[in-house]
Amino acid sequence: MPMTVTNPPRRAAVIDLLSNVDHAIHVNEIASKLGVSETLLPALSRVLDDLVFDGTVSPRSGQRFRLAKKERGRDREREEVEGFLSVHPRGFGFVQRERDIGDVFIPPEAMIGALHGDRVRARIIARGARGAEGSILEVLERRPARIAGTLRRRGAGTWIEPDDSRLRGPIVLPAGADAGADGEVVIADIVRFPESPEEHAEARLVEVLGPPGTPDVEVRKILAVAGVIEEHPRGASEEAKACGVEVPASALEGREDLTHLPLPTIDPEDARDHDDALWAERLPEGGYRVWIAIADVSHYVRPDTGLDGAARDRGCSIYLPDRAIPMLPRELSGNLCSLLPGVIRLCLCVQADLDASGVLVKSRIVEGFMRSQAKLTYEGVARALKLTTAGNLQPEAEALHGELAVLREISSLLRASRMRRGALDFDLPEAKITVDQATRMPVHATKRARDPGVAKAYQLVEELMLLANETVAAFLVQHGAPTIFRDHAPPDPEKIARFSAICKKLGVELDPDDAQEPKKLSAFVKKVKAHPNRALIDTLLVRSLKQAVYDVQNVGHFGLASDAYLHFTSPIRRYPDLVVHRGVRAILRKQRVDSSDEAVETMRKAAQVASERERRAMQVERDVVDLYGAILMKESIGDMFAGAVTAVVSSGIFVMLDDPFVSVLVKFEALGDDAYEADEESFSVTGKRTGERITLGDPMMVQIEDVSIERRMTFGRRVSVGAERGESKRGEQLGKKGGEKKGGRRAKGKANGRSEAAGPKGGKERPGARDTSGSKKKSGAKRGKKKKSR
Repeated sequence: MPMTVTNPPRRAAVIDLLSNVDHAIHVNEIASKLGVSETLLPALSRVLDDLVFDGTVSPRSGQRFRLAKKERGRDREREEVEGFLSVHPRGFGFVQRERDIGDVFIPPEAMIGALHGDRVRARIIARGARGAEGSILEVLERRPARIAGTLRRRGAGTWIEPDDSRLRGPIVLPAGADAGADGEVVIADIVRFPESPEEHAEARLVEVLGPPGTPDVEVRKILAVAGVIEEHPRGASEEAKACGVEVPASALEGREDLTHLPLPTIDPEDARDHDDALWAERLPEGGYRVWIAIADVSHYVRPDTGLDGAARDRGCSIYLPDRAIPMLPRELSGNLCSLLPGVIRLCLCVQADLDASGVLVKSRIVEGFMRSQAKLTYEGVARALKLTTAGNLQPEAEALHGELAVLREISSLLRASRMRRGALDFDLPEAKITVDQATRMPVHATKRARDPGVAKAYQLVEELMLLANETVAAFLVQHGAPTIFRDHAPPDPEKIARFSAICKKLGVELDPDDAQEPKKLSAFVKKVKAHPNRALIDTLLVRSLKQAVYDVQNVGHFGLASDAYLHFTSPIRRYPDLVVHRGVRAILRKQRVDSSDEAVETMRKAAQVASERERRAMQVERDVVDLYGAILMKESIGDMFAGAVTAVVSSGIFVMLDDPFVSVLVKFEALGDDAYEADEESFSVTGKRTGERITLGDPMMVQIEDVSIERRMTFGRRVSVGAERGESKRGEQLGKKGGEKKGGRRAKGKANGRSEAAGPKGGKERPGARDTSGSKKKSGAKRGKKKKSR
């Protein structure tokens, strides 16, 4: 006899019941089989009405119901999916599946005890207009236990209000937890996860950070919410230390000696690890030979060790304006694996022969050891090649001028070939945050502007990294070895159609069908390079494309117009590269490559975790940039700045300021003396009384009204030209307060000539762009690693 249900019946339970009967059954029988009490019969009727409405259930006479015909065909073997659960603050969620094939909607009552960030197994129980709907069957892996929140005390009760609104609270602390005062920011570890939607998680207090609002406290909150722990597990650190500080002679046996090649590294000035080195020469018969040496991390990080488990869990390194959080302990990432000059290091090296036009003729991959001759910087290389006069001369780069010129020549040929085949080339705006290292307070936020000559030095390295990645992908495909590919599927037609409509509003034509062909879409990107809203168009297009992911299936890379692509060049900071290295080494050593279903499934799960960790890292990096932007603007309340509209949301518009490069939310009520509403069809905001239309790319002068550091948001209001000149009484008062403190920043917007009549300079919407081509612009200690992230 079924237990009596004291909560409203779940859709999943009703569908599961009807899937096990081959005839229509009465509502009372459904209630009886599900144990629904008489008081909950109205709730059951509402569930049945919803299922009838979306076509999952068919009604019959006499209040009888059965599964709809379209559902009965799959009622015995309903599809089960695995993925990470993403919960909306309102209670429902989505199981995020791989490869952008569509998420599965999970209603609140079907969550069981799962929390945001858990890896779950769910069953698809219905398909309707809003896509697949499912019910969670079990939690496969719990989210990171560490959380951040606000400590609350009421009488004898103590609990935590999670900062992450997606995490169901309150989270209960045990009786007697006496550390911290009400309202302080705390870090805690969940020690007991809920097993049903009605239960609350229980936690153990780890650390009291103090009052909210300071950079250190807020950054640590962001990391805790994302489940990022800066320190490595003790076991992993001990294993890294046990590897030593020098490469032993025994590790060189069986490897090819590459020490006769100079193989300089080329990185940003502040790079802390160096995982690639380059060399090239002209061949006597014409053409080129190029060597791309990559640090052999797989020699030190072996499968099923503490080091491997920690690296797999981290997925990638995270780069913040004031620090880096490496995937590997610094004993490896900053020393033994890093290709430092003048010391022996282990490597895997791609040797590629190209003809005079840059076409690959033949290649081989060797397991070798090397001694880099020099640690070069992008700025030094650009100066040596006479691409720029900015920055200081670097003697090591000047000494290698001739060889660097050959590398530059090769990269130009490779880039031209890649553009001809249809690779996409974006130039997305990016914020550069300057931080005082002593106080960790942000000093300025500017739009990163790279010297054109230095940008060409970046391209030099990027093109050779792309060559190595494609060469290794072809090598593994040829040998039929399972590996982790970097997939980028063609764009979704619906999203492209929406983007095409936005372009029309901006005065640019794009046939949605053209966007399905890399060559035609690449031609469009090239066409809009001179458009005044080029940065905005690029950003919106990137958001319209699918996100690049890691997977064991090879579907090609749309953004690079490549049939097979993977990540090989950054094993120090990306876990998939490490997996690729292991496969390459096994083939080179003529060892058996495990292609069993179990091995492929293990690799598939590692790819799925890596994709999720990459998204997490990008979100953390964006959140920290937003945080520093908010802290900066806290001192600018009352000041006025010029900017451009970059997004229309349900509550208002986002305006990206020109300088500082910070995003500001202007709510509808702060747009002016009118009732404004969003028009989703035209991607604009319209005033009901005046008919005024504000659309993407429009210039706007904004006065800062409020800042929420906890929410990492800056709020402003639109000001007229009159208010900009000081005619607004409130503007005078607030401007005086802010302008005197910072030497009259109010006047800066006017001095630059940026007013509502001026042309926009573009900018990025606060939520950030999706990674499509795989290009991931880094901030902080590893700035410039874009070259290896496609």
